[in-house]
Amino acid sequence: MESTRTGGRILVDNLVAQGCDRIFTVPGESFLAVLDALHDTPAIDVVTCRQEGGVTFMACADGTLTHRPGVAFVTRGPGATNASIGVHVAMQDSQPMILFIGDIDCGTRDREAFQEVDFQAMFAPLAKWAARIDDARRIPEYVARAYAVAMNGRPGPVVLALPEDMLLDQVAAQDRARVEPVAQPADADALDHLRDLLVTAERPLAIIGGAGWDEAASGAFAVWATQAGVPVAAAFRRQDAVPNDCPAYAGNLGYGPNPALLERVRHADLLLVVGARLGEATTDGYTLVTPDHPGQRLVHVHPDPAELHRTYATDLAICAGMAEFAEALLPIDGPVTPSIAEANAAYHDWTTVRPRDGVALDLGPCVAAMHARLPADTIICNGAGNFSGWWHRYWRYAGPGTQLAPTAGAMGYGVPAAVAAALRRPGRSVVAVAGDGDFLMNGQELATAVQHGADLLVILVDNGTYGTIRMHQEREFPGRPSATRLANPDFAALARAFGGWAETVETTAQFAPALERAMAERGVRLLHCKTDVEQITPATTLSAIARR
Repeated sequence: MESTRTGGRILVDNLVAQGCDRIFTVPGESFLAVLDALHDTPAIDVVTCRQEGGVTFMACADGTLTHRPGVAFVTRGPGATNASIGVHVAMQDSQPMILFIGDIDCGTRDREAFQEVDFQAMFAPLAKWAARIDDARRIPEYVARAYAVAMNGRPGPVVLALPEDMLLDQVAAQDRARVEPVAQPADADALDHLRDLLVTAERPLAIIGGAGWDEAASGAFAVWATQAGVPVAAAFRRQDAVPNDCPAYAGNLGYGPNPALLERVRHADLLLVVGARLGEATTDGYTLVTPDHPGQRLVHVHPDPAELHRTYATDLAICAGMAEFAEALLPIDGPVTPSIAEANAAYHDWTTVRPRDGVALDLGPCVAAMHARLPADTIICNGAGNFSGWWHRYWRYAGPGTQLAPTAGAMGYGVPAAVAAALRRPGRSVVAVAGDGDFLMNGQELATAVQHGADLLVILVDNGTYGTIRMHQEREFPGRPSATRLANPDFAALARAFGGWAETVETTAQFAPALERAMAERGVRLLHCKTDVEQITPATTLSAIARR
């Protein structure tokens, strides 16, 4: 129905029409009309954050969990530049998100007005679509298109700039109906070709990842892989694409993978890549699976035709959604020689924790203690750093929506993602795993968690250094560390200052009892785990790296 409203009111009404029930924001004077409309919109929960990077990280994580765009609002200039990190992550992670930026009014454009930025130029290489809404009557059109672009094909971020005066205009506008993602079934002829390839394969392997893995897609693919005898490897930080207790699961690719799995990938004669882009981290710099992959046939399934044939020579390209493709796989037989038992046994052996001698706080047994104590469907959220390797190796993810981790490798993601997850999935166990450098990039969002009543646990791994960079320094310039040492606060005291519960853990024996006490509390809880930088990864030490 058309009615005369402010642009801000029209925008909020159309977000409600699209099913938006939560936005993340740092408020700004450039979109006061939107904030005013939100005052009278109980259908939308407004989460007030402490820095715009936290805003877009939360929106990205929310979109990952809901499969509809997470929605962020920030102000122009500094707000937008701070928020850009989350746009980059949403793009590289293929997650739906919409970032609205309050902008200067139309009459002062191109004068380098206060905090003026050309947002279309700035975000064009970072987002799927970047635009500015100059006419309030077209807000419903732009919002509906933003949802469609963010969800369809390869999901990703959309950025819309909102001139301040446009949001104040009183106009009549026709609201748009809710947009749903377009179903993408697999082509029947392509499935017949895939059946022929599978029948003749001797050493097939599936690599799964990307976006769109919900319970239906995950469940169907796990059933097919098990009955077809095709081992399944997860792409970098997409270990939750199928439950890790699937009998066909062979482990994860990325940083610090199982050497046995790498050999299995190298010797596969057929690679069935479903959803994953085969990016740099998954392929070890495009060397594990090379763009021309001689001696291997490659089937690439992806929801976006632009990704097919983009980097890799593809023997069979199938444009399809994950759920539609997985369902279509069920009647297709696997190869004559199933090989999942050996691959799955190698995965279990690699992920069995073996305590290290002479280590005061050994993270492997700590992860095992967490797995024994926490529910299987716990949502693990982490940013970037070597600390994450222990959870990538030893944690067993229960299925879609239990791993929130940036494939873009952005630091500071874990705490904001955990806040978003705790608000989106109340009653679920949510854990943020962060390094000391990682935590201090967005640890201020603990204030957001406390303010909004989020229930989450933070495992803070403190080794007093930017560990990943120190590791590379020892590999390239042994004995010459530079710019990587960190002087840290008392993180437990900091968490208590935010209003949370916290303890410091310095030995392996202290961890499980401290975890038990943390689980007896509610709200924000933090375990400050002090580790030795010498134990740089689950598989090696700094000294061993320097000697190579």
